[in-house]
Amino acid sequence: MLTHLGAFSHAAGAVLFLLLTALLATAWRGRMRGALLLIACLVSAVWCAALAWQSLTGNLSFTTIGLLEVVRNGAWIAFLLRVLDTARGGGKGPDRSLRLFTVPAVVVCGGIAALLLFQPYLPPEFLPRQTGVSLLVFGQVVVAVLGLVLVEQFYRNTRPEHRWAIKFLCFGVGAIFAFDFFLYSKALLYRQLDPGLWMARGVINALAVPLIAVSAARNPSWSVEIFVSRHIIFHSAALLGAGCYLILMAGAGYYIRLYGGSWGGVAQAVFFFGAVLLLALLMLSGQLRARAKVFLAKHFFRNKYDYREEWLKFTEILSRSGQDANVKENIIRAIAGIVESPGGVMWARGEDECFRPVAARHAAFPRVEKVPEDSSLVRFLREREWVIFLDEITGDPELYAGLELPSWVQEYQNPWIIVPLMHGAEVLGFVVLTRSQNQRQLNWEDSDLLRTVGRQAASYLALLSLSDELADARQFEAFNRLSSFVVHDLKNLVAQLSLVGENARKHGSNPEFIEDAFATMANATAKMNRLLGQLRKGRMDETTSKMVNLKPILHKVVQARAVSQPQPVVEHIDEGMIVTTDAERLGTMVEHIIQNAQEATAEDGHVWIRGRQDSQQVIIEVEDSGCGMDPQFIAERLFRPFDTTKGNAGMGIGVYESREFFRGRGGDMEVNSTPGKGTVFRLILPLAEEGIQASVEVAR
Repeated sequence: MLTHLGAFSHAAGAVLFLLLTALLATAWRGRMRGALLLIACLVSAVWCAALAWQSLTGNLSFTTIGLLEVVRNGAWIAFLLRVLDTARGGGKGPDRSLRLFTVPAVVVCGGIAALLLFQPYLPPEFLPRQTGVSLLVFGQVVVAVLGLVLVEQFYRNTRPEHRWAIKFLCFGVGAIFAFDFFLYSKALLYRQLDPGLWMARGVINALAVPLIAVSAARNPSWSVEIFVSRHIIFHSAALLGAGCYLILMAGAGYYIRLYGGSWGGVAQAVFFFGAVLLLALLMLSGQLRARAKVFLAKHFFRNKYDYREEWLKFTEILSRSGQDANVKENIIRAIAGIVESPGGVMWARGEDECFRPVAARHAAFPRVEKVPEDSSLVRFLREREWVIFLDEITGDPELYAGLELPSWVQEYQNPWIIVPLMHGAEVLGFVVLTRSQNQRQLNWEDSDLLRTVGRQAASYLALLSLSDELADARQFEAFNRLSSFVVHDLKNLVAQLSLVGENARKHGSNPEFIEDAFATMANATAKMNRLLGQLRKGRMDETTSKMVNLKPILHKVVQARAVSQPQPVVEHIDEGMIVTTDAERLGTMVEHIIQNAQEATAEDGHVWIRGRQDSQQVIIEVEDSGCGMDPQFIAERLFRPFDTTKGNAGMGIGVYESREFFRGRGGDMEVNSTPGKGTVFRLILPLAEEGIQASVEVAR
């Protein structure tokens, strides 16, 4: 029994190494690393086969078995030395540091081979047999240690980002040498081989084969492209699963037969019939078969796509989008390009929660008006988040249980795939792609990639929708701000006209008053016409900018505000202060600042006006002896639009509008205030070129 068990163990190793050798041989492209791996697997297969034959017949000599093991160890060590040299960056020749491993390996393997070949011919007094066996066992221990050290060095010298490709090789070959070290070190200690461990060597080597195969497939530089048909893997896995299932059922049936009592035969028959029926149902289940195919493809085969390239291509196409229509059309183009589809139509959710076609590429818009939110298609996309392959619905309808396609899908020209555009748990839309001319087969990998890019595309659509909403909000904000400015100016004009109406009762017979009243009304009419024109344009712009002298403008403003108390007093205004601006708007802004100063000052207080030229700018100062402002109010509230301390009498935009006016012309507004003592407003404007030239001449 033990003999057959040892033969079976080593035969399993021989078969698996032989299969791996065949795969490597068919894919080898002539490189040294691939050749050494191929030789190591072939020698391992021959060595395992020899041990299996020896276990059955006993016809092979100890010397033959030992020499084959030496060749096997030498082949694996040679392969490890080669890949270690590559990992260290070698290319033109072997690394000198590798001699630390190469020389001992050659010496030990050569010594073991020499002992095996010449010990039978040496006299016992020169080398006793027991001593020779001990030397052979010690040599095998040294070889195993060398193999483990090489595996460790290979792993350590491989870059961390590349270790995923070689870790299974290190596990497999390391397990072989580690088991040999355990076997021979125990034999060296107890002076005999453990029969159980010896028979287990074949199984241990067989378990290492899949690990070595995975690493070989992950390293194209070894010039081995291992490929196994997906159909073969699927059917083999199905047969293996069915066999395991039947074995478990047989064991359960045997238990029923032993402990089932008088009902044992009936229970066993019913149980086996039910087990076979359940197995048939599972094997015929399309959903189970589809999931099994996806599982095997995900875990045992190389990916169909280079996801890095596909993602870069997808984002590059979307980044080229300019207008909204281009974004949506480019989304169709990017998604369609993944599966080589000519194009399609995008459906997006509108404000009424219904989906309508919004963009098309190489396809006509469907004639259907809308798809409701509660339709079967939208519910299926929201609940499953599946990419719908329309061909699968016909061939395997149970995968799409509960889905009822709308009639327009059948009317659509050559529909192929429906890709959901999911943002979170919501469906923002979907893309219907037309059929590819290449008749390509679709699988889980196409579905995963399309679902992923669909989510990315949905984020673009969500961002586009938010941008549109923000643009609309900004337009309303701009219009409201413009309206506020216009209303503020109108309020000032109404105040002037009201003042004229009040004074008309007292001075209506005075010719000078009548002349001033007409001038005031003409000025108010001109200002209102200008405001109406700006309101039609939708912006407050500068239309009459020209070089003006500030001195007459300031005197005119002071004269206009002299009707209110305390009357403003001009302390000093420099000559030649020439600026480029709209004289009427500038006067309005300065008048507003003077008005605020008067309102903040008691009637027995003071308001002073000064104008001076400083370097290449002019400074208008409006100082009052009023209540003043604290720093916190200036920092947080003074320039905030629509924030006022006047209650319903003010709108809170005068100071903000004035500051924006001066800043818009290259100047600024500065405020220096002390509570209880007063405030100074400094209105700064750049000096015009004519003014700069005049100041230079005066300086000369």
